[in-house]
Amino acid sequence: MKVEQIYTGCLAQGAYYIVSGDEAAIIDPLRDIKPYLQRAEKDGVTIKYILETHFHADFVSGHVDLAKATGAKIIYGPTANPTFNAYIAKDNEELRLGDVVFKVLHTPGHTMESSCYLLKDEIGNDYALFSGDTLFIGDVGRPDLAQKATNLTQEELAGMLFDSLRNKIIPLEDNIIVYPGHGAGSACGKNMSSETKDTLGHQKQFNYALQPGLSKEEFVKEVTDGLLPPPSYFPFNVKLNKEGYENINAVIDHGTKPLSPDFFEVTALETEALILDTRKPDEFVKGHIPKSINIGIDGGFAPWVGALITDIKQPILIVCEPGREEEVITRLARVGYDNVIGFLDGGIAAWKEEGRNLEIISSIPANNFAGEIKSHIYPIIDVRKQTEFEKGHVANAINIPLDFINESMAEFPEGQLFYIHCAGGYRSVIASSILSARGYHNMINVAGGYDAIKHTGVALA
Repeated sequence: MKVEQIYTGCLAQGAYYIVSGDEAAIIDPLRDIKPYLQRAEKDGVTIKYILETHFHADFVSGHVDLAKATGAKIIYGPTANPTFNAYIAKDNEELRLGDVVFKVLHTPGHTMESSCYLLKDEIGNDYALFSGDTLFIGDVGRPDLAQKATNLTQEELAGMLFDSLRNKIIPLEDNIIVYPGHGAGSACGKNMSSETKDTLGHQKQFNYALQPGLSKEEFVKEVTDGLLPPPSYFPFNVKLNKEGYENINAVIDHGTKPLSPDFFEVTALETEALILDTRKPDEFVKGHIPKSINIGIDGGFAPWVGALITDIKQPILIVCEPGREEEVITRLARVGYDNVIGFLDGGIAAWKEEGRNLEIISSIPANNFAGEIKSHIYPIIDVRKQTEFEKGHVANAINIPLDFINESMAEFPEGQLFYIHCAGGYRSVIASSILSARGYHNMINVAGGYDAIKHTGVALA
């Protein structure tokens, strides 16, 4: 038996590849299925099952394309109702894979169809629990995402989750390994650990949700307290995962159209496409196409696209480092943004060579910021999350989290200069690019963000 966790940091998502004998199973695959096909070919095994823990909201699964490519059976737990062909397993049903067995544990609460898969080894001992979004390391799945689909309140769903944990997971042996669907950084929970696996026994000790003295009322209050609104793309991804989607190769073919600077500009005007610049923030501020938005491919790319580009069907034109076009389009497709219509051939260098207009964003290092605020009284905008801000911030700074910038535009100062920063510089440039595209040109980005500012002697609160 072989168990491999395939972790994608950008989405903080764990997919799993399990082999026994000449058969394999994939749990919660991403939309780009090549890595799974390559593993199976290398190992000389047949993919028999595609086990889905639930209808995912934060990414588009690869289940449909993987089933078409391999003939594998898509498995869901009880109450799932996909529109494509799938096997809906019963609670406690066992599915054999080579010499091992998966036991289906229906664990409603995060969603109604949410299920965990308990892996039993060759001699029948419980070995690992693939817990999806029911149980994370240090946390549990948020219970508010399925409210509209179920006509239940988040409190009612939280109560179901409590019962699922108590009746299905806590009774399992302490030594089994918990493999969750997500880790820290995912919007599917509140306070997940950066660890991507753990023993159940350790979680019973340190995960608040599994404490024996915790009442259902206390659990419901804890798990629903402080939930931020989910990103707007979540319902669209659920729909794609329930109903199917266009093959990712077709999406890539459609998007990888090289456009000369002239044709790129014409296309942007004719289609009203959003120009998405995925270069590093420090490169973007030095010169970018007017009205383009920066979300760097080397940061938390896909989740920020989902949080900030509110129309999942928005036509998109790409500016990126030459050679990374397919990577960008693939990572957009992972979260359902399939409408890339081309990219700037030759990147920003080609735009410059033709002498076309570029805009810049004023940016200064933290040390300069520390010197300037001694004599200037410009507002200071901190775009980190509220929880980060509350742990420490520049004295007199105003917190306007990037997550909700589309709803908070009126809170940014107009007609006067202001400083803008985040933790390290990634998010503040995203925010600055959005502001610039909407006509704000009075911000000064603080490179290095709060992580650099706090070492300069600036007054903190």
